[in-house]
Amino acid sequence: MILEHAILNVKPGQADAFEAAMREALPLISASDGFRGLEVRRCIESPDRYVLLVRWDSVEAHDPGFRGSDRYPRWKALLHRFYDPFPVVEHYGAPVAMA
Repeated sequence: MILEHAILNVKPGQADAFEAAMREALPLISASDGFRGLEVRRCIESPDRYVLLVRWDSVEAHDPGFRGSDRYPRWKALLHRFYDPFPVVEHYGAPVAMA
């Protein structure tokens, strides 16, 4: 399993609309082969910042899998308008330490 990570900087004043759009978008990603779960958490110190964590079977399940699917354009239309700047998405391997 891999972990997709992105810091989402949401435009000021758009947090409520972003959260509603994320809830609407969840079924789009969760229908993907290789999808194992998703968390979006709001930053306490910077309330316009969120962390996105998505668990996938593989990088390929995310891209080209989900990103190449017919559901991705809707995900993009729902969410990408909120970000400034656009987030860097990275993938992480197995844990090297856990407690």
